[in-house]
Amino acid sequence: MAEAPGSGRRALYKAVGSPPWKEAFRQGCLERMRNSRDRLLNRYRQAGGSVPRRAQSSLLVQEVMEEEWSALQSVDSCPEGLSQLEELLDLAVLEEIQQELAEQEWCILSEYEKSLQFDEKCLSVMLAEWEANPLICPVCTKSNLRVSGGVVACPCGLYLSSHSPELTEPKLRACLEDSMNEHSAHCPHTPAFSVTDGTEEKPSLLMSCVVCDTWAVIV
Repeated sequence: MAEAPGSGRRALYKAVGSPPWKEAFRQGCLERMRNSRDRLLNRYRQAGGSVPRRAQSSLLVQEVMEEEWSALQSVDSCPEGLSQLEELLDLAVLEEIQQELAEQEWCILSEYEKSLQFDEKCLSVMLAEWEANPLICPVCTKSNLRVSGGVVACPCGLYLSSHSPELTEPKLRACLEDSMNEHSAHCPHTPAFSVTDGTEEKPSLLMSCVVCDTWAVIV
């Protein structure tokens, strides 16, 4: 009995486009999006820091799907017919995966924005405390700094013999605030403070940020 026209294509679709392969592609896309978080956040910052609205636009979805599709085709154990899946796979399935990836992208960016808002709030609180209270040690963020004769000390163990004997608490406060404000102008994350070991020179107070990869010597 002759085979009905189109039955071969339907058989291939049934074999290749069956749920296990659809699920493999879906899971691969989702995993690739999770592993592309840093790339997504860089794209987000390059775009001016605006989160795309769900289902309307995206930053990385199409790219992730194309990369996973290429990876799936290059697997040694990939069935011979899978190379034809692109034209046979139900468009609704691709749209469903695309929508799910867009939702995941939106969640990653929304979580990142919340962390930025938290960092901004912490920075505002820190600056307000510095202005209203005795100078808080930026290293331990608990004890008050003592500045006398150019020497900066804190009960936490911080001890700096300044290169400038004329250093006073108001001058140190101004240096800290200027450095914090300059950093916040281009990076919303809260920087960290530490003391250099002073192996070759006198120890210095260092402000650094692992997010924007910048650092500055305070005193």
